[in-house]
Amino acid sequence: MNTEVFGSVQAGCCRCTIDCRDQLLSVRLSGEIDQASAATIREKIDQAAESCLPQTLMLDLSGITFMDSSGIGLIMGRYKMMQTMDGELLVTGASPRVKRLMQMGGLDKLPIFGGANRADRA
Repeated sequence: MNTEVFGSVQAGCCRCTIDCRDQLLSVRLSGEIDQASAATIREKIDQAAESCLPQTLMLDLSGITFMDSSGIGLIMGRYKMMQTMDGELLVTGASPRVKRLMQMGGLDKLPIFGGANRADRA
């Protein structure tokens, strides 16, 4: 496992902390996800996923104060990546404002928000 891809990284106005334990890749984001930060964050998450081959990628958005369409793309891309790895993406901690943006971007139709959403899809 390449441990260089874990820990914290600052990308523009966004901080990303990455940890992997027991097939759970945890990514805690804070600040702003915008075009300037999304590419760097995406690259770090993908490197970590390639290194630890998680069953679950959990994105904790509780520290996100702003997100534009680049954040929607970041989330959608990680969802597709985890599908190709036969894993799942879980999104937690999104503020009402961020949830609304994700809903406008169609992410509410994906089974990424935990148990209730997945049960609705069965």
